[in-house]
Amino acid sequence: MFPLYRRFVFLALLSCTFAASADYRWQQPSYLVQAFTQVALRNEYSQQGRVVRRWEKPIRVWLDHKVGDKSLHADLVRMHVTHLSSLMQHPISFVSSPEQANLKIVFTQQRDWAEQIGQLFGEKAINVMHGAVCMANFRVNSRYEIESAAIIIPVDQARMHGKLVTCIVEEITQVMGLPNDSEAVYPSIFNDKTPESLLSGLDGLLLKMLYSPELRSGMTERDVKPFLNKLIRNWQNDGTIKTANRDIRSGELYPLLGY
Repeated sequence: MFPLYRRFVFLALLSCTFAASADYRWQQPSYLVQAFTQVALRNEYSQQGRVVRRWEKPIRVWLDHKVGDKSLHADLVRMHVTHLSSLMQHPISFVSSPEQANLKIVFTQQRDWAEQIGQLFGEKAINVMHGAVCMANFRVNSRYEIESAAIIIPVDQARMHGKLVTCIVEEITQVMGLPNDSEAVYPSIFNDKTPESLLSGLDGLLLKMLYSPELRSGMTERDVKPFLNKLIRNWQNDGTIKTANRDIRSGELYPLLGY
């Protein structure tokens, strides 16, 4: 059964790529700090934010399948969240009912997408769905701790664009507290012009920064910079930055997609 499953993934995601960039400017300390500022402390659709937003409590995931291929979607999500949990050193588990969950992932069809966006994100969110392939949103409390999140993936639309894996990887990663896309951050799944379907070495470092024990929800850009500078110096000394591109491929999705 596995060869058939593997064949299906390759056919459904034929246009997905993972590009190992020869440009290592992203390994410079100033670049890493600026990349974190752009992706973690900004918001694509709002001027709110400018502070660290992350999960402080364990994440409990519920998958809502309104289409077929339930086992495929579940396996892809499991592989990615296992990788995220390892990178972040933060607990993520699956639950059997929506009442238990604080992260809901809905696999649906394009024809029902707008209705479900309205239900999960509010009617105003429908205004920004045009041009998007999939969508995600999270809510924070008064301390800027992420308390809940939801992701909607219209599977037929995602497959049509060759972005099923991209939607799973990017949207789940963004609701960890990296909500902003930026063309100034490369190579990264948060850059729409980067041909990345999976996390890059830079993305892995951004997640590790966000969930560093020295950081906490609500910290401002001014607050985090001294901690980031110290962390990055340590990473330069112990080789973490140099080996980031190699280390990120420890996730199960990489060999599955042929890397």
